[in-house]
Parts: sequence; structure tokens; C-alpha cells
Amino acid sequence: MSVALIIFVLAYIGIITEKINRALVACGGGLLMLLAGISTADEAFMKHIDWNTIALLFSMMILVSITSQNGIFEYIAIQMAQKVKGHPLPLLAVVGILTAVGSALLDNVTTVLLLVPIILTLTRILKVTSMPFLITVILSSNIGGTATLIGDPPNIMIGQAVKHLDFNDFLFNLAPIVGVIYVVIISGLLLFYKKRLVVDEAHRKALMKVNPEDYLKKGPLLVKSCVVLIMTIVGFLLHPILHTDLTNIAMAGAVLLLLITQNDHKVEEVFSSIEWVTLFFFIGLFILIGGLEEVGIIDEIARAILLYTEGDMPKTSIIILWGSGILSAFLDNIPFVAAMIPVITEFSGYGMTNLDPLWWSLALGSCLGGNGTLIGASANVVVAGLAMKENHEIKFVHFLLIGLPVVVVSLLISTVYIYFRYLLPFY
Repeated sequence: MSVALIIFVLAYIGIITEKINRALVACGGGLLMLLAGISTADEAFMKHIDWNTIALLFSMMILVSITSQNGIFEYIAIQMAQKVKGHPLPLLAVVGILTAVGSALLDNVTTVLLLVPIILTLTRILKVTSMPFLITVILSSNIGGTATLIGDPPNIMIGQAVKHLDFNDFLFNLAPIVGVIYVVIISGLLLFYKKRLVVDEAHRKALMKVNPEDYLKKGPLLVKSCVVLIMTIVGFLLHPILHTDLTNIAMAGAVLLLLITQNDHKVEEVFSSIEWVTLFFFIGLFILIGGLEEVGIIDEIARAILLYTEGDMPKTSIIILWGSGILSAFLDNIPFVAAMIPVITEFSGYGMTNLDPLWWSLALGSCLGGNGTLIGASANVVVAGLAMKENHEIKFVHFLLIGLPVVVVSLLISTVYIYFRYLLPFY
């Protein structure tokens, strides 16, 4: 246990300081877990690495890579900017709303994969810093993804584990408070960046003169890529009806698009554009967290939270909300939720007949807590990787100084909501 904790802490320090590429640090830490005998190769590759997440990311990167070569993202970016006449604050609000809604209806990883190329193109045209927009995308994706069953991986895991909770249950119980939290957070971001986001009048006027269609490469490739991308998104929306995994839908879309565009783009060229650094960072991180799981650290943390509450429902709900929120920021919410689900299920044996308040507390805490650090959620890592590729590096500490206050505010609002909607009858 001590060795696993030392390896994790050293790797985490390496990720925070950013002196070495984060993928190398994560993979190096994962390798040390294997060499120290904490995990075996079979456990790491068959149990701990979430290949569904890796495959989903890989598939969406292929779809976005091929589609982006048609100029469609530049077209959308210019249209968006012209609708708000190039003013940065209204544009920031529009980007945030699109991200939040997209993350709720699709999933937050897919949404940021689609939106980040648009945002980077937009900021280049307006000659304005991309950092406020990228940070807004990360925060909005995690908040918006909290609203539905398919929006964030922790919700998917909870929905699969608790059979009586369906898509509408998540929407009915989580969407109202997510809307309140989003309005508060986006208002705070607009105030925070009010004096920092300034666009030169000349750049704004130049933007208004641009014809968006000049960036659009019309032809069969544009039609093929857009049709397949739309089909994939529709597949995500019909996920509850199709009864197939989101990853299967994404892979089907990626393979189909590669097949019908192989005469336009070589497969080797498409694969060379994949964010391999991001994918290997995820792989290393999964092995690192898996090492903590193997020695029982994550499970002990989860049990300690529940033992402290002594079976009191209101106390348990609040502890789970704040505990999962804080720990998910630093440990990644996926393995933490995986450890918490069986522990909460066991509470039914202690006389707790209605566990729903605990599930909603876990969903809100784990999803919203992902905003705490740059590695707190999958969407954060994806945005950071896409930004890094375009030389727009998001510093770990810089994000931390914004993300942690956002998490605290989100959890405070969630506490009030959980108390009045679910816990008041217990007093």
C-alpha cells in the first residue's frame, strides 16, 4: 500500500509540475505499478484500463479529424462569431451554452472533441486568447454532462448498476439543479473574464467582412463526413432505444467514414492525426488508479466515508456528496464511482430502503467534482490534449485556481438542493 501511494504521489507531482510530458509521467507511473508487483499486466490491461473510454475517444478523434478537413468547423466558428458581432463575452456565453447542452444530450467527451477545433479556429480569427474559452468548455461540459444518464461516465455507471433508474429519472432529478449551477458558474466566468477578453475593433470589423463559405470545401467528402457524423450523433441520442454501447456506435461511425473516404484520405494519414498523447495519458492514468484499487486504498476511502456517517441518511448523503466531489477532482471520478457503487448497495442491508438520495449525491459529487483539476474528468484531459497540439497549453495550476472554487460553489448549491428535495423528510 505504501509503495503504491508513493508511486501515485510522485506521478501526480510530475503531472502537476509539467516538467515532463504528462503521458510519459502517467505511463511511467503505471509501469512502476507493474514492476513493483502491485498490479499484473493482465489486471492492468484486462481490468483497470477502461477500453470503452479509449475506443470512444479514438473513434471520435477519427470522425473529427476527417470532418475538420472540409472546413466545416471554420464555417461554424465564423457563423457563431458573426451572430454576436465578434464581441468576446457574448461569444463566451454561446460557447458555454452549446457545450453544456451538447454534453447533456451526447456525452461530454464527444462534445468537446467537436467544439474545441471550432473554438481554436475562432480565437485565431479574432486574435484573442483561447484560454477563457477552453476553460469554459471544460467547466460547461462537466456541469452539462451531470444532467443526464449518458452525459458523464459516472452517471452511465450508476444507471447501469441501479436498474430502476432510467434516462428520465436522471433528467428529472438532476437537470433542474444543473441548470441553476450552470447559470451561477457561467455568470461568474463572464464577470471574471470581463476585463481580460478584449477584441481589437479592426479584427472585429475584419471578421464581419469574412464570407464563411470561403472556408467550406464543398464536395462529396463534405457530404460523406457530415452525414456520418450526424448519423453517429443520432445514434448517441437513440442509445436507450438501440440498446447498444455508445462506444459501438462511435466505432461504427469511424469505420464507416474511413471506408467511404479512403480514396480521399489515406488511413495512415488519418491515424497520424490522432491525439495519441491524450490516449496514452488515459491508459497510464487508468493503470495508476488501478494500482490504488488493487491495494485497497480507494475502497478504504469509500468505506471510511460511510463508516463515519453511522448509517444516518442525511449525514451519509452530504458526506458522499462532498467526499465524492473532492476526491473525484484528484483521483478521477470513474474508479472512485466504481468503488462506491457496491458500498452504497450494501446499505440496503442496514435498513435503508430508499437509497435514491445517495445515488443522486454520488452522481452530483463525482460529476461536478471533475471540474476541480485538469485530470479530474475525461473531458478535461481531452481538451488539454487538443489545446496542447495547437500550442495552447493549459497549465495545471492555472486551471486548479479556477476549477476548485467552481467545485466548491457547485457542491454548496447541490447541498441545499439535496437537503430540501430529498433529506428534509428524514428530520
